[in-house]
This record gives sequence, C-alpha cells and structure tokens, in this order.
Amino acid sequence: MNTATPYAGRVVAPAVSQESPAASDKPDEHPPRWHVLVRVLIAAAAGVLLYLSGPPRTLWWFAPIAFAVLAWLIHGRRARAGFGYALCFGLGYLVPLLAWTGEYVGVVAWLPLALAEALLVGLVGAAIAVVGVLPVWPLWAALLWVAGEALRAIFPFGGFPWGNVAFTQPEGVYLPLATVAGVPLIGFAVTLTGFGLAALAQRLVSRELGVRQLLAPVLATLLPIAAAFGSLPLVGTDANDGEATVAVVQGNVPRAGLDFNAQRRAVLDNHVARTEKLADDVAAGRLDQPDLVIWPENSSDIDPYRNPDAWAGIVRAAQAVKAPIAVGSVLVGDDGLPRNTMLLWNPAKGPVNQYTKRQLQPFGETMPWRPFFRLFTSTVDRAGQFVPGTEATLFDMANARVGLATCYEVAFDGVVRESVKGSNLLAVPTNNATFGYTEMTYQQLAMDRVRAVEHGRTVAVAATSGVSAFVMPDGSVTQQTGLFVDAALVQRVPLRSTTTLSDRLGPSPEWVMTIAGLGAFAFAITVRRRRRSSKA
Repeated sequence: MNTATPYAGRVVAPAVSQESPAASDKPDEHPPRWHVLVRVLIAAAAGVLLYLSGPPRTLWWFAPIAFAVLAWLIHGRRARAGFGYALCFGLGYLVPLLAWTGEYVGVVAWLPLALAEALLVGLVGAAIAVVGVLPVWPLWAALLWVAGEALRAIFPFGGFPWGNVAFTQPEGVYLPLATVAGVPLIGFAVTLTGFGLAALAQRLVSRELGVRQLLAPVLATLLPIAAAFGSLPLVGTDANDGEATVAVVQGNVPRAGLDFNAQRRAVLDNHVARTEKLADDVAAGRLDQPDLVIWPENSSDIDPYRNPDAWAGIVRAAQAVKAPIAVGSVLVGDDGLPRNTMLLWNPAKGPVNQYTKRQLQPFGETMPWRPFFRLFTSTVDRAGQFVPGTEATLFDMANARVGLATCYEVAFDGVVRESVKGSNLLAVPTNNATFGYTEMTYQQLAMDRVRAVEHGRTVAVAATSGVSAFVMPDGSVTQQTGLFVDAALVQRVPLRSTTTLSDRLGPSPEWVMTIAGLGAFAFAITVRRRRRSSKA
C-alpha cells in the first residue's frame, strides 16, 4: 500500500524528509515538460522576490518567502533537479541585483558574473536536495546555504559576496543577529525561516498535523525570529569612548558615468570648494565645528605627491575647515601602477598616514581574465590595473580612531573585521559615480548598516556623488544625501570601542556552520546509497 501524498506534480513520502531516513525519496522520474517549465519560471520568480526584498526597497520579509518557494521546488527531488531550479533562482536574484556592474564595462562583465554566481547557487541547490532525506532537513539546508555564501566570498575573482542574504535585511527583524555572529548568522536565520515555512506547508498539505510532525517545521520557522528579538539587548549604542563631531563631504561629479574619470580635476575642485563652504557655514554658526572630515574615495584622483596644484587645493581645504581630512586619492607607485589610497591630511603637516585599499573590485579596479574577455569587447580595457594594499590602518583624527573600509571592501567580512580592530569609528569612503543612477549605492548602504550592528560602530559614509550618510551603531540612518548633489553632513556621533560578540567569535561561526552543513551533506549521500543498495 502506497501511503505517499501527491502534491506539486510529484510524489513525496513525507516521513522521509522529516523523520524517517529509511523511507524512499525517489521523485517522479518523467514529469510532463510543461510541469518542468512552470517550476523553472517559479524558481526564477522566487529569485526575483529575493532581489525585491533588498534595498532600496524595505520588503525584507520577501526573503524568507523566496526561500520557502525554492525549498518547495527542490525538496524530494534529485540533485540535478535541485541544481537546475536553484540555478534559475540564482539568475532571478543576481541578474537584476548586479546590473550595476555592467555600467563600467558592459554586459560582458554583468551577465557572466551573474551566471558564475548563479552556478554556485545551483551547487547549493543540488546539495539541499540531497540532504532532504535527513530528519530536520531545513536545518541542514540553511547550513548549506551558509557554506555556499562562504564559497562565493572567496571564489570566483577573489570572491564576490555582494549577493549575501544578510545584505537584504537592514530593515528586517533579523538585523540584531549581526552583533552575535555577523553576516553568516543573518543568512542562516533567513534561510532557516524560509525552509521551515516550506516544511510546514508540506506537512499541512499532506495533512500530517500531529505534534511530532509539526514541531520541527514550526521551530525552524519561529526560532530564528525569536533569536533575533532576543539579540536586541546586545545591540549597544552608548558613547563608551566619547563623542566626536564628524563631517562627511560629498563634492559631486560633473556628470554620471565613466566620463567622471575624465574630469578628475573638476572632482577634486568640487570637494575643495564644498569643504570651504562647510568652513564658511561653521564660521557663520550654521554648523558645528567638525573634529574630523571624511572625503570620499577618488575625491582626488590626481596624485597630490606628483601634482602641486592638487596638493595646494587639499591644504587650502584642510586649513579652511581647521580639521584633519581623510582624502581619497589615487597614488602612482614606482612601478607606474595606481593604488587606491586614503590619505590622512593634517592641516599643518600635510599627509601623515595612508591606507591602501586591499580588496579591489573586479571589472572596475581590476579586470579578471582580461585577454579572454578582450576577445568579445575592447571595453574591458577601461578597467584598471590597481595594486592592492596589504594591511589595515587606523587614522588618529582628533579623539577618534578611524577604521577604513573603502567602498567594495565593506562587502567582505574579514576585511571589515580587520579594519575595525582597535577603532572607535568606521569610515566607508566610496565612489559610486561610475555606476550612475543604479541601485548599487543603496545596496552598499545596506551593507554599511549591517556592519554598524555587527561591530557596534558608528559608520560615516562619504560618497563622491551619493548616497553619503551617518549610520548609528544600531543600524539606523540619521542623515543621508541624495544622488548627484553636493552636500556636507555634520553630526555629533558616539565613539565606541566595545568589542561585540561577533568580533570576539570572528569567522568561527561561519566555519562551524559550513562544516556542519557539509557533514550533513556527506551523511545524506551515504543514506541515499544505502537505500539504493537495499533496493537492488
């Protein structure tokens, strides 16, 4: 007698996935083609739903729903089906999310990058299908998602974690989890909720309504949210290391797009002029005297060591505002290659320290596989050949010890973790002008908000053309500019030297979750092989 319950175009034995790893998990071998097409479209739509959950929208709850749909499609199927549906899910998410990468070198960067990332999502989908034979499968599936994000943080092109699920959640209930174990824990919580919802829906459809059958899905759905609320008391905002009046200057650019790079002198002049206007506002009593000033990345693409006019302009701005300035500059080394560098400019002494960006942006500051991509388009040569820095540097600015994460670096857990060590304020100088009016700047601001909670720091975001902002240690935004306007934001902000639990744990939670997920995957393979052998 067959006790399996049919749904969604396939037959699944419910006891397999949740409670009994001894039962059969063989899916429908030959579903009608139109069934497959419908599932493909649903998978892609679920990916779009995940994309819509992120900034500049505030629809954070779309994210667990998207994962619930993905799990519904994958659970009970073979690995190849899991790969295919997750690949479509990844494309639905990453193609619109990464559209900004095409603003610089065209679709030759955007679409291959999105496809490469989606293929890695597909591998996770295959693994999730495999662990569906284990009890409490939503747990193992969520752990495997974390493992997949860990892989994407190091491969390809030196890692590209821009699409991490946590970065869709600056407005969500999951945000406080960042202070406990950072970005990986938020990703785990969101996906566990979604997979739990799928398991719960499966139980309800199959009319398995006993406590034993419903307990695990209900816990998987609700525990992550309860844990997030329980983490709220750990999110500190007190000024335990004093306060500082900080100014961020957004000088704007002559026009959006790649032509920004041809207007380097105009960009520098804009930031000098806007800082001098800030000084006038301070002298007139309209704004408070800043203790320190943050300029954006690329605010002086002209090397001031090689150009006396650039040097003189920065000196004039620093002396006018009577405060040290962190200046984003491009310095040319003895090898003739550029370095993306922040200079600490003292009004009386000139440059006294510097930090060179360590994590360079592929398809912008560097061009992976340049000879290969040049076969398709010469626009790849518009990407740079920058040389990365080697170590984190703190800027001592008045009573603030400023850690620096330049633009793209804010997406990388380890880079930011090293940057905040010993700091009491985090600055994120960024240049988004190259990417025009795309959503890139809002996606990055979401990362800044997650990092503020993760490390318990005020974050000062200085952008060439927007969005510049102040983010408090609880992730709230107190001031922000628009796009392609000149502006100066001034605010008294808390300085915090507290080490969060996430700081103390470092990368270990991600490694533990990754190892647990991979261990479950290996065990599931063994279980499936034993079943096939018993049927032979």
